[in-house]
Amino acid sequence: MDLTPRELVAELDKFIVGQAAAKRAVAIAVRNRWRRKRLPAALRDEVAPKNIIMIGPTGVGKTEIARRLAALVRSPLVKVEATKFTEVGYVGRDVEGMIRDLADAGVNMVRAEMRRAVEAECGPAVEDRLLDLLLPEAEDEVTAPAEGERERRRRSRERFREMLRAGQLEGREVEVTYEQRSGGPAPDPFAPGAGGQMGLDLRGLLAGMSGRGRVTRKVKLTEARSILLAEEAEKRIDADKARDEGLARAQADGVVFLDELDKLAVPEGRAPGGPDVSRQGVQRDLLPIVEGTTVQTRHGPVKTDHVLFIAAGAFHMAKPSDLMPELQGRFPLRVELQALGKDEFRRILTEPEAALTKQYSALLATEGVTVDWAPDGVEALAELARDVNERTQDIGARRLHTLVEKLLEDLLFEAPDRRGHTVTVTRDHVLARLQGLVQDEDLARFIL
Repeated sequence: MDLTPRELVAELDKFIVGQAAAKRAVAIAVRNRWRRKRLPAALRDEVAPKNIIMIGPTGVGKTEIARRLAALVRSPLVKVEATKFTEVGYVGRDVEGMIRDLADAGVNMVRAEMRRAVEAECGPAVEDRLLDLLLPEAEDEVTAPAEGERERRRRSRERFREMLRAGQLEGREVEVTYEQRSGGPAPDPFAPGAGGQMGLDLRGLLAGMSGRGRVTRKVKLTEARSILLAEEAEKRIDADKARDEGLARAQADGVVFLDELDKLAVPEGRAPGGPDVSRQGVQRDLLPIVEGTTVQTRHGPVKTDHVLFIAAGAFHMAKPSDLMPELQGRFPLRVELQALGKDEFRRILTEPEAALTKQYSALLATEGVTVDWAPDGVEALAELARDVNERTQDIGARRLHTLVEKLLEDLLFEAPDRRGHTVTVTRDHVLARLQGLVQDEDLARFIL
């Protein structure tokens, strides 16, 4: 999707409140990759992505910005936590694992697009297979059925076809046999460069060797249709093309979101030793990946030269300058995300397309209960979220989830018995339910 930076920011604004600087930075970084593809080949290879460090407390939108951005531009995205990686010889994942995950994400994304593209032409084949399940042939009919029996079966089949198209058989149970896939294409352990992969991608190897098999289950016809549709679509997918295009997309458009980078930094002046040795080792391991190297995956080699890395961290106890100088240089762009206050909480509760108030209203509407959110009620929730964050640990917008759940707890429990009721959430209602909880220091700390 060829969105301009202004259009990207406008789309992000639909889901994320504030943080204009971070939105602009990632929108420009993504657009620069679009621009790079239109350069002459000689110059194109020289243009490296401008990796970004997003600095800000938890719950202010760092992860959401990266996730929404990747979805908007249809880029493979992998989110990893820097603390999950450790040096070789310690317990943990090796850093190349995130690139193997990125290759999986790219191939799976392309396969999903290919499946959607061919699903329409799978309809007749799926319908015939469903009819075969609904009207299985008896053993003595398979070899030489009588003429009258063939005509009877044909009429029955057409009658069932009409009922199937009219949706009258969705609750019927059928026994379906299909191929269970869980690991994607099997790797070639003898392919060039696979020697390094054998030890590092054992998960992919085992999935490729044992992730397939014929399974027979008794399911409702609705589920059988989905199973057979996926199987028929899979037959029409060019696996080699999906692999090649997926790898290309991972290399040229992939995004790695590296969270908790601050946990790897060693504050200046602290004597090296203990866990700091491992943190510095992980930084050294990350460096070649971010600089640009080739990682062997079960789909093939992936070059990381043009993968976009977006790192994030609170950086309370350390600073970006406490990272290795070489690693700092690979993240030339730094943006600071602001802590959230009452106004931001109020907007988060009402403005985004999937705002919390809209989510809970929709959930309770399924039980026939209408929830109206009065402006002063929303204002009170925002104030309480700010107050609790100031008095205890600041966890940003995540505080709102707990407050709204506590506020509506009784209604969520009683909703099946209150069909047809309308509940208006006012300031008095919010304070009556939550103020005592918020003011109790111990309860606010351990419950909220």
